Amino acid sequence: METMEWELADGHTGSLLMWAAGLVVVAVLLGAFLWGQRVRARESRPPSPEEQPKRPYEGPVREEREYREPDEVPRDGGRLLPHELKEGYGQSSTHRCASQDPKDHRKGDGGSFGSGGLGS
Repeated sequence: METMEWELADGHTGSLLMWAAGLVVVAVLLGAFLWGQRVRARESRPPSPEEQPKRPYEGPVREEREYREPDEVPRDGGRLLPHELKEGYGQSSTHRCASQDPKDHRKGDGGSFGSGGLGS
């Protein structure tokens, strides 16, 4: 008889714990929703259609394509640090290639995977 009472008590305690866990989950979700509403209320409003960027009068901006090549790095034997490059902050500068003919730039010897080279 005693084991029956303990089983009932264990089942009752387990169900109470499940209800309490459910209430905690609901409270957390409700708190997150209310916090999100407060954050959203502090944000600036989205721009109206009149405030949206407009297309230029001349029409859409076109893409310019040109072949570029990197500027030569000085070969004086010293070490060149990224901040010493012409553009600074690790960005190497480039200049327009003398030949803009696409045939001159399709050499196929890039050396990357799948380029067809022997690979050393």
